[in-house]
Amino acid sequence: MKPERIGLAGGAVVLVATAVATVAPWLTLGLIDWGGLFELLIAGTTLLFTATALTWVVLTYVIGAGYESPEPVHGADDIHVRILTVDAESVVQQTVDSLPAEFDDVHVIAEAAIDVDGADVHVVPDGFEADAVRKGRAIEWARQHVAHDREFVLYLDEDSLLESFEGLPDADVVQLRERPRRTGSVLSYLGDVYRMGVQIEQRAFARLSVPLFAWGGGIAVRREVEDGVTWDRETLVEDTAFVWAAAQQLPEFTFELATATCANEAPPSLTEITQQRRRWAAGNVRAAAELPAGYQLLTRVRNYAWALSPVVTLVVVPLAVLGVGVAATGAFAMLSVALGLLTAFWYLRGVLYYGEEQLSWAVAVPLAPVVTLVHSMGTIAGILDPPEEFRVTEKVGDA
Repeated sequence: MKPERIGLAGGAVVLVATAVATVAPWLTLGLIDWGGLFELLIAGTTLLFTATALTWVVLTYVIGAGYESPEPVHGADDIHVRILTVDAESVVQQTVDSLPAEFDDVHVIAEAAIDVDGADVHVVPDGFEADAVRKGRAIEWARQHVAHDREFVLYLDEDSLLESFEGLPDADVVQLRERPRRTGSVLSYLGDVYRMGVQIEQRAFARLSVPLFAWGGGIAVRREVEDGVTWDRETLVEDTAFVWAAAQQLPEFTFELATATCANEAPPSLTEITQQRRRWAAGNVRAAAELPAGYQLLTRVRNYAWALSPVVTLVVVPLAVLGVGVAATGAFAMLSVALGLLTAFWYLRGVLYYGEEQLSWAVAVPLAPVVTLVHSMGTIAGILDPPEEFRVTEKVGDA
């Protein structure tokens, strides 16, 4: 992660120094051409984000073209449910209550004793030792000690309300869809709406040898695959790390998207969404060290590009519109505006993903540049100051 950290820190220095040199040029002593460095930063960032955007387009509309979730073939009687929590009793109860009645093998894996109607509660003992930490440690303990004879284990986060369920397709790992719901900050919620627009690239993952990420809000794993791969590895992103390991260990690994959808909670504040994205970014970069070289490079570049994306939307695009600096050149200005429009498209695509009941949020499209900052500031934090421990995102439950 060191190269990314140096690059981001250097970019921040150039941005600040350029601002100072513009407002108070005597403070910089004229020893460095900050304007030239600024233009170099703008050009490099724009080209990096362009490459990442083009990769997204290829993934979504070329590799993922025509993808439809396979027909469900495994019903609730094939599924053993495990809901993961520390001790959020009321939040977990809402998740259990959201499950269709046909789910009859429901278990809660907790770090402390809680009472939940409709599920068996298991507390991870303090003495359990594993390479996995926090959430991954709890999942690995459950794998070893909570017996079942079902085909699949369906893992749900404590706040993942199952909105729809028609069954699971036949695959080694099945990713449930998500629809984050607003629980507090509007900007934090819009950050997740924006993420839903970007995340339609997931439809390409079933056609890749290694899916680019997975999320723990709702993910089903075939029992034999789980026991063969295990969760016993130290990581902050146990779901993605598991899928990456499975894809490399199993010669005929299969990954599919389900039609089932979880309504999980959007982080309730800007602090929480920053900490959530910080963990994701740091965990993905660390876990990527186990990937083949090409996928490792792709993952690291994407993280770096998303961290820098606000530079394009909040700096490059306005400069292009005003005809200032490097962004004033014709081709570069057109490229900058195109990236700005793509950012707006991602946000609007996220709104459409939610359906007609949320179309009113389309009026917030002028806030797209700010939303990109909300979405990306945790990635910046994860690269510059990666967390050492898993931090559970605050949940508020329904009022």
